[in-house]
Formats: sequence, structure tokens, C-alpha cells
Amino acid sequence: MKDILQKTVQIAKKYPFSICCIVLIWILSFLPFPEMEGLEDVPFVDKWTHVVMYGGTCGVIWTEYIRQHLTLDGEKLFFYAWLLPIVMSGVIELLQEYCTTYRGGEWLDMAANSTGVTLAVVYGLLFHYFYKK
Repeated sequence: MKDILQKTVQIAKKYPFSICCIVLIWILSFLPFPEMEGLEDVPFVDKWTHVVMYGGTCGVIWTEYIRQHLTLDGEKLFFYAWLLPIVMSGVIELLQEYCTTYRGGEWLDMAANSTGVTLAVVYGLLFHYFYKK
């Protein structure tokens, strides 16, 4: 148990902004969302929000990872900075659909989330290339 606590504290010290972004996504995903006047004219505003939210969060994960490590561990990054956020997105969409009465899960939301996560991979690779030069 002590080892788990130490590992958790170590991760929290290395990735504080990433953890805050992930917690924020979970909170925002389950709050009732008010109608925003004026934004209904923006095509796919909801989907753009998802792309930015997940792209931004995963961009923060990449940034904190690159600043902490000299080399990229492809397996870890594939799992923690690409696959896990997409799975989290799917879990949130399912919970919104089946566990709330005021939010609904949508496949297009998950597609937008996945797009944001994938764009963050491109950002992360470019950031690593230029940051470590």
C-alpha cells in the first residue's frame, strides 16, 4: 500500500497540470450544460469544444512528459497519451448516456475527442523534435 501511495505522489508531482485537466474534463462532462446564446450559429461548436478539450489535455500530458524525460517511450505514450484518453472518452460518453438524465452520449463526441487526442500526438512529436534540439 505504501508503494502505491509513493508512486501516486510521484506521478502527481511529475504531471500536476495533466491531472488537473483530466479532473476538469470529468467535472465538466457531468455538469448540466446551459444553452449558450449566440453560439448556436457556429457549426459543430460542441464538437470543436471536444477537440480542443481533449487536444489541450493531451497536449499538456505530452508537454509534461517531454520536460521530464530525455527520450520518448513509445509504448507508454501510446497507452497513456493516446489510448487511455480515448478509452476515458468512451467511458464518459457511456456514463453520460446511461447514468444521467440531462446529458447524452454521442459517438460524434467520442470521434471529436479522438481527433483532439490524435492532434496532440502530432503536437507532442513536433514539440519533442524542437524542444530537445
